[in-house]
Amino acid sequence: MTGNHTLGWIGMGRMGYPMAEHLLKAGNTVSIWNRTRSKAEPLAKLGGRVVETPADLAGCDLVFIMVSTGKDLDQVCFGKDGVAAGGKGKAPKVIVDCSSISVQESADCRAKLQALGVDFLAAPVSGNGKVVKAGKLSAVVSGPKAAFDIAKPYMLSFAPRGVSYVGEGERSRICKIAHNVMLGVVIQNLAEITILAEKAGVPRHAFLEFMNNGAMGSMFTRYKSNAFVNLDWTTTFTPELLRKDLDLGLEAGRKLDVPMPVTAATREALQAHFGAATLQSDPQAYLAKDFAATLETVALAAGVKLKPENVPVPTGLETEE
Repeated sequence: MTGNHTLGWIGMGRMGYPMAEHLLKAGNTVSIWNRTRSKAEPLAKLGGRVVETPADLAGCDLVFIMVSTGKDLDQVCFGKDGVAAGGKGKAPKVIVDCSSISVQESADCRAKLQALGVDFLAAPVSGNGKVVKAGKLSAVVSGPKAAFDIAKPYMLSFAPRGVSYVGEGERSRICKIAHNVMLGVVIQNLAEITILAEKAGVPRHAFLEFMNNGAMGSMFTRYKSNAFVNLDWTTTFTPELLRKDLDLGLEAGRKLDVPMPVTAATREALQAHFGAATLQSDPQAYLAKDFAATLETVALAAGVKLKPENVPVPTGLETEE
């Protein structure tokens, strides 16, 4: 067991479910709320206590939140039966938000929670659902240091690669935006050089094996290699979400007078993927595929017809099984 605090969890999506699962497997008692109750109920077998409303978590010491948008965060905190506003005078001591939202949305939430006497930690994470399951998630946190010291041992249950504290306020949101800007730049460049090698006659699996074994290989390039080799566009992160983060990065660059020409070029390259989607029979469904499908847009521009290579490619996340 990590500690003796009472814990709550809100959000049972692709990320939230395995994160809460890790907390439970570490021996903690966790009360859980999700909009669709049935998605949370399997965790009852591990000792999770499924509650009816977010307000039912108001008596917890720490409440972790993993939702899709800033609007969702505002709703579960301050809406009807919200965890911070619906507790009939009760509110958690600390709320830890692991969602990916904008700096302004985070600041607005922080101000409202402070008015209620609640410490707020902005704690976005690096990885996807498979990364969580494999025990390779990491997190970056900003907010009151004393609250961070309480939350960190619990966070290490689901983010064992590291939980980095970067200071007060919304600094962690900037770190996550910067992280996802690099994500966009890397996936675009990896797509370009993979198509370059393929057009020169090198099989994608052979080229990516070389890259992953070299100095430029990373956990990210390894777990995206199977997608590139076998054209598996199972969604972990959509092009639309990536475009949003690139726009947030460029906006931050303008505000802070930081030139970001590589980010700007990547953003425009990604926009071509949205244009290419109009050539599909169902553009909306196509854009719901994983952002690694930008490989197809690069291939189209290069006159390369992609086919799955049907070669087993280790992802480095095999412990997820």
